[in-house]
Amino acid sequence: MKWPCALMLCLGMALAPLQLQAETRELRIAAIAFTSSAPLFLAKELGYYEDENLEVTFQFFDAAQPIAIAVANRQAEIGATAFTAGFYNLAAKDTLRVIAAQSREEPGYRFLAYVASEIAWQHGLRRPEDLPGHSFGITQIGSSFHLMAGLLAEEKGFDIAEIELVQLERVSRMVEAIRRNDTDATILPFAQARRLENEGSARILGWVSDETPYQLGGIFTSRHMAEQERDTLRRFLRAYQRAAQDYAEAFHDSGEGALSQKQKELTALLRNYIEASPQAIREGASYIDPQGRLDVASIYRQVEWYKQEGLVDPEADPSVFLDLSFIDGHYNLPEELQQGNHGDKTEH
Repeated sequence: MKWPCALMLCLGMALAPLQLQAETRELRIAAIAFTSSAPLFLAKELGYYEDENLEVTFQFFDAAQPIAIAVANRQAEIGATAFTAGFYNLAAKDTLRVIAAQSREEPGYRFLAYVASEIAWQHGLRRPEDLPGHSFGITQIGSSFHLMAGLLAEEKGFDIAEIELVQLERVSRMVEAIRRNDTDATILPFAQARRLENEGSARILGWVSDETPYQLGGIFTSRHMAEQERDTLRRFLRAYQRAAQDYAEAFHDSGEGALSQKQKELTALLRNYIEASPQAIREGASYIDPQGRLDVASIYRQVEWYKQEGLVDPEADPSVFLDLSFIDGHYNLPEELQQGNHGDKTEH
């Protein structure tokens, strides 16, 4: 009896590596190469996905809406980007599930800047509230840039119709429109905004985080993944949270001056994905919750704004596409989500 047991033990040990290899899951992640997605990139560079037996590849886009479409069509398993009207319409059809937070516009963090062309600045466009009567570049109607302009209009008490919205499809075209003075203003990530300012093509007017803080983006997946591959998503989120914690320790409240050793190490890794100097990555670091917790009330507010603009189905209900069961402690849950396994209610 001892020999068969020993033989079985040896066979088990020999087969273990094969079993581990068989469990490896390939994941395609759709994203934009901005600092708002930094933990996704750090998790790969630091080996955190590998630790969870995940083999990750990235699909990069230049606008948010194609990312939502790629995940809804299951061309990618995970998406990370800003919320848009198109995203909410797809999600409302029960095709997508939001499972964690990406970047949040938080006061004191300089990720997204209001930018004026040099000529518009010379003609008096000096503050975000001066935008009425000016042209404003966005990717698309219903984009996050459209939403941010709408939130600013509400905050400053003017009608968004007073701004001439110019659809340019991609962030790269928004940059060029400012450089050529084809539009008076736009919103750009720090690195692009600072680059334009340094070359004398534009002026930074202020920061979205200071004017209209809100939940910019999220981590999402398909309904199929959320229902059928929960263990895979838990493994992914463990890796993401480890990297988000590293990111927060290095870049949250990081101040100015020389880069710390940890900042040097992480910016070197991020430059494999983000076209910016180490200093620009540090200065333009967005706020990312270390645990991936969402400001849920902000998502509800966004959906309502898009509904008011006629851009999202009036029947769209965020409770349908928010799966808060993977991460505890999400912020500002509406009463309807405070029951059941939706995460803890936390004030913030």
